Amino acid sequence: MAWLRSFVYLLFLIVTVIPYAFACILWAPLPLHLRYRLTVGWPRLAIWGAKVICGLRWQVKGWENLPDGPAVLLSKHQSAWETLFFPGYMPREVCFVYKQSLNYVPFFGWGLALLRMISIDRSKGRDAFEQVVRQGQARLNEGRWPLLFPEGTRVPPGETRRFKMGGALLASRTGARVVPIAHNAGECWRRNAFVKTPGLITLSIGPAIESQGITPEELNAKVQAWIEGEMRVLNPERYDQD
Repeated sequence: MAWLRSFVYLLFLIVTVIPYAFACILWAPLPLHLRYRLTVGWPRLAIWGAKVICGLRWQVKGWENLPDGPAVLLSKHQSAWETLFFPGYMPREVCFVYKQSLNYVPFFGWGLALLRMISIDRSKGRDAFEQVVRQGQARLNEGRWPLLFPEGTRVPPGETRRFKMGGALLASRTGARVVPIAHNAGECWRRNAFVKTPGLITLSIGPAIESQGITPEELNAKVQAWIEGEMRVLNPERYDQD
């Protein structure tokens, strides 16, 4: 049954993303903020479909921790689910950091390119980070929130990888606070898994951490400590042998 529901959900995504991509092109001349609100209707639709078709329910802890001002969001990355949830449900526009080549992916990439997030040319080597800082500062000035996954890739439940410094450095260079985010979406929607498992996804938003007065290394350590500590709260059974 889970396989069948996952197959129906895949069809649902395909059938909805194609006309939505063409709609994104039609409203491209509109102001950015209006364009964003229209475009993220598809991620919201995808989250709704995952709930109704596959049984992926969700709840959020800590909405009150989101600041009313500039912030860099640093999140655990386990699944494709959170990449849909964040633009669809965060109270401010979020800006992913991603490689420019994704802009050329048919349909999905077209909509992404029109949202003017933070796209980088990784072939530039060390200058790629300066691209993140320049664009990240511009996005913060627009009242938007850069969002990074410090582990760099989707990590299976119960595991962690070294937290890269990019998000902490961006916050330190811009003076923005950091909001750590933990979740267990990988319990229901694993990396590269076709079958989605019904269940409750909990996304937990931690207290904002000031970036000023501490080194980027200290900031990064604080973020990792909170996220990994919260993961043990969300799914303690994964860490019983620690």
